[in-house]
Amino acid sequence: MRCSSLAARPPAWTALFLWAFIGVISLMLGGCAVQTQALREHPPVDLPHQAELADTPFFAQTEYQCGPAALATALSAIGVAADPAVLGQEVFLPARTGTLQVEMIAGARRHGVLATRMPQDLQAVLREVHAGHPVVVLQNLGLSWAPLWHYAVLVGYDIDVGDVFLRSGQTRRQALPMRTFEHTWKRSGFWAFVVTPPGQWPAQADEKSAVEAAVGFERNATPSQAVTVYRSALARWPANLSLRMGLGNSLYGAGDKRGAADAFREAATAHRSAPAWINLSATLLELGDKASAIDAAQQAITLADDVWQGQAREALNAAQAAR
Repeated sequence: MRCSSLAARPPAWTALFLWAFIGVISLMLGGCAVQTQALREHPPVDLPHQAELADTPFFAQTEYQCGPAALATALSAIGVAADPAVLGQEVFLPARTGTLQVEMIAGARRHGVLATRMPQDLQAVLREVHAGHPVVVLQNLGLSWAPLWHYAVLVGYDIDVGDVFLRSGQTRRQALPMRTFEHTWKRSGFWAFVVTPPGQWPAQADEKSAVEAAVGFERNATPSQAVTVYRSALARWPANLSLRMGLGNSLYGAGDKRGAADAFREAATAHRSAPAWINLSATLLELGDKASAIDAAQQAITLADDVWQGQAREALNAAQAAR
């Protein structure tokens, strides 16, 4: 995703050009800031009208480096040492003169944090700021047919005035009309994410995004670190099969086979899951409980579809052979 090159211009020219460009776009878009209008006309009673994370660090971007700068801001906000120049080497794609969204997420996870996508909703990101979490957002400061991509960090809002506050480009505190922010954010598909320490979750995270974040974190973490993340996610979404299976796999990887068996058994019985029964059978076999391993494999065969039937029968054959 190519970042705006505006920040490479002298600061005064940058501000003049950017505000003029955004102003023209806002006029062209007219009154279609639906979420802003609804929020300002009927503010939620449980959402304070103003909030700002004034202590959020700031890193001014260099040319095409809005991605590394925004990522450094988010990481530093939770106490992770981050240098935009170093992050640029990790996530910046010279061929694209920018940073793709997938690289932003992966770059955060490589630094040992959770990176969780946010709902595509203005109120949700404002609530996240009120909860104390800066939100990395992707904006299109241009048009659909002439995009000008830009990463910024949402750090505050004022519903009564109608502004949001961003760490953006070379501006530490950019006050942007909320309606303009909605327009530019909408043109990126309302793309945004939050970084948090392992075991902590964004206030507005939904279950689907949490599963994706936990699985992504596991790929770059030790099994014991992944256990912490899966346990914390299950405390919030206890009925999720993917999270329960992830916990079982991570416990197994950490050497806690008895704990893994318990996690697989809970997943198998609560969700009637053939893969969970298969994993349980294999784990019980390693624990020396051959009779229970056979029973688990038979349960898997009963429930398995064509995709899992072969593995279920292999699990039964292995358990019976060991017996």
